[in-house]
Amino acid sequence: MRLHCVVSEEDKIPYIGRKGIPTQNVLAICDFDMLFTYFVAGWPGSVHDNRILKDAMEDPKKYFPHPPEGKYYVVDVGYPNMKGFLAPFKGERYHVPDFRRSTQPPNGFYEVFNYSHSSLRNVIERTFGVWKKRWRILSIMPSFPLETQKKLVAATMAMHNYIRRHALEDLEFDKCDADPYYIPEVEGDVDIGGNPVTTLEEHDGSMDDFSMESIRYNIATSLMSR
Repeated sequence: MRLHCVVSEEDKIPYIGRKGIPTQNVLAICDFDMLFTYFVAGWPGSVHDNRILKDAMEDPKKYFPHPPEGKYYVVDVGYPNMKGFLAPFKGERYHVPDFRRSTQPPNGFYEVFNYSHSSLRNVIERTFGVWKKRWRILSIMPSFPLETQKKLVAATMAMHNYIRRHALEDLEFDKCDADPYYIPEVEGDVDIGGNPVTTLEEHDGSMDDFSMESIRYNIATSLMSR
């Protein structure tokens, strides 16, 4: 996830990413109750998601939570298909809205898997959507030092979790609970030309793992046999 940020002119170039404006790249994990469970913020917007993940996993100070044996993080194509991480098949239809807009149902081995995968991973899009829509400061960041901007990410995620756990009623969370496909639309989540940014960057495959390829294949096979 890339968020608008403010940096000095001499530091700006590395922060210019797909949106054409300075952004910081945020790595986050959430659970199926739309709660954030881990995050790393402050990376320049031009840095690939996979590099941030690798750094978090290798740096003991960042306390990356590896999933228990037999459990997986459901990740997009920007991340590897390796132990503990279950990625979709590349080069096939993936997003749930793509299937819902089409008259053609998921077709074949890869698409059936990708549809099921996207249906599960949809919770991260919904969680980010609720978070960014509530805290508009994330879309139009004031000119605070970058360290302060990173702390704002942490503070708003903590408040997001508190509201989710303790609020008896909340408009955006209630919409998500009522409709499993509802994703809040956030003003300002566009590129320099005013177009929504939806393109996912793909990783280079260098961290893919043969054992996870086998697990993904077996899951896809079981889905096809239903």
